[in-house]
Amino acid sequence: MSDDRLIAALDVPNALQGMKLAEEIGDAVSFYKIGLGMLTGGGLALANELKQEHGKRIFLDMKLFDIGATIEAAVRGLAQFDLDFLTVQGDPQVVRAAKEGAAGSGLKILAVTVLTSLDRGDLDANLIKAGDVQDIVLQRAANAFEAGADGVIASPHEAALIRALPNAAGRLIVTPGVRPTGSAKGDQKRVATPAQAITDGADHIVVGRPIWTATDPRAAAQAILAELP
Repeated sequence: MSDDRLIAALDVPNALQGMKLAEEIGDAVSFYKIGLGMLTGGGLALANELKQEHGKRIFLDMKLFDIGATIEAAVRGLAQFDLDFLTVQGDPQVVRAAKEGAAGSGLKILAVTVLTSLDRGDLDANLIKAGDVQDIVLQRAANAFEAGADGVIASPHEAALIRALPNAAGRLIVTPGVRPTGSAKGDQKRVATPAQAITDGADHIVVGRPIWTATDPRAAAQAILAELP
């Protein structure tokens, strides 16, 4: 079994391309992320096929945000697919509703703290309260854990600080914004290498563009795994 600390993001337009990419990667990766960009392109069907027929673990990255009753209903519907991780926005009322919807299933609810593509200027534009981005991430993570989140999504820059929170014991930290040594940042602003993210307390790293844009995606995934401590 390959190292499931690496989650490969299938950030391609549709399920056919996603399956092709997964086949190219083969047994080098056992955990895949399917996001909102593929939802209308057969993303749920691909998630189900990879899970049920290929034995892969699945992270459904939907970042759900709505009123409690709607979140609960949506998560209950998604939980029937026997997936592994689901993201929701890290607001406590959203997390609580998602946990209700996931009750009785093995689906882990991960709370989004602050997107790794955002910096303080973006937060100002979004009318998010003043303060250091790192402090806001920590506060949102602590609040999400208090509301029952199984884990959080945070940049590698905050992983060590989140891991040190009193209520972080036994919770997952999943870090996007991971770029192998020598890779371009792309649209991410708060990034780190795979080894640094794991060393700082991440349980899983999410890597997309450096894998799916590679000439040999399997080799790219293997190179990332070779960097992990």
